[in-house]
Amino acid sequence: MLVLARKINESIMIGDDIELVVIDIKGDQVKLGIKAPKKVTVHRKEIYEEIQRENIAAVSPEFKPEMLKDLSEFLGKGPKRDKK
Repeated sequence: MLVLARKINESIMIGDDIELVVIDIKGDQVKLGIKAPKKVTVHRKEIYEEIQRENIAAVSPEFKPEMLKDLSEFLGKGPKRDKK
């Protein structure tokens, strides 16, 4: 891990396209600005990890095709079940 010290309005370059700027420092919180091309996705780590878990769950063996039918019916786009 590379550790760098920066002050407000100072920045760090990651490669040629990504700039990380220190916007503000208050107590133990640092606000960062990130300038990156639109093709680069930027997420907080906890959000990134949740996306990864959801992607894994979406292709897990627990998935059953009938789940799509149930979802379609729930959303009103599939055949309706007879109500008893």
